[in-house]
Amino acid sequence: MIMKLATWNVNSLKVRLPQVINWLEANQPDMLCLQETKLTDDNFPTSEIAAIGYQSAFIGQKTYNGVAILSKQEASEIITAIPGFADEQKRVIAATYGDLRVISVYVPNGDTVESEKYGYKLRWLPALNEWLQQELKDYSKLAVLGDFNIAPEDRDVYDPKVWEGKVLCSPLERAAFSNLLDLGLTDSFRLFEQSEKSYTWWDYRMMAFRLNRGLRIDHILLSNELARSCVTCAIDKTMRKQERPSDHAPVIVELTV
Repeated sequence: MIMKLATWNVNSLKVRLPQVINWLEANQPDMLCLQETKLTDDNFPTSEIAAIGYQSAFIGQKTYNGVAILSKQEASEIITAIPGFADEQKRVIAATYGDLRVISVYVPNGDTVESEKYGYKLRWLPALNEWLQQELKDYSKLAVLGDFNIAPEDRDVYDPKVWEGKVLCSPLERAAFSNLLDLGLTDSFRLFEQSEKSYTWWDYRMMAFRLNRGLRIDHILLSNELARSCVTCAIDKTMRKQERPSDHAPVIVELTV
């Protein structure tokens, strides 16, 4: 049997709800992790999502951030913050579905490498790392999906020279991403031969999508056990072609279970 997991930074669920519902109905993933829902919990569209057969686990705030997991199964053991890390921003949610642990993450952007937001990002990532160390001990089947705001390698950037040393591509961010992999996580996209210039995010400006000037910053990281069962990983660029799209495209993996 095939299980399908997906992640998508929707850049406002209120704006993109019809697209999300259409995408769920067309693709039928078992779970979809969302980032940048930008909704307070009382405004989350649970009834609309339930009407097409999905349950919602979420944590949000007004205007910024917000993460969710939409699933065909009931969630248990829900966590909505990195344990022991003081943070008012709503950026993580974890839930268990049977023997599968799923975490939706929205890593801080960092703004510029000179900014305080970059310092916050560099504090946030080690806290995530420490938490995931424990999660991997507790759950052999662990999937971490989301917008990591890190392009791991030069091949994940349309023009490495332009982005060299900048936020999303800086050496410290890439080292933090590599440290996550060193825990025993696998970048599922790199399990397979992929087309060159494959990206998940394109700026709204300067015809970036039309010219494919993008970055691959949305990832699905799998524990060793799940990586062995992964049969595909793909980026769905069709959603970036929609009217009023998110600036991100969904990423999908298929696992044998």
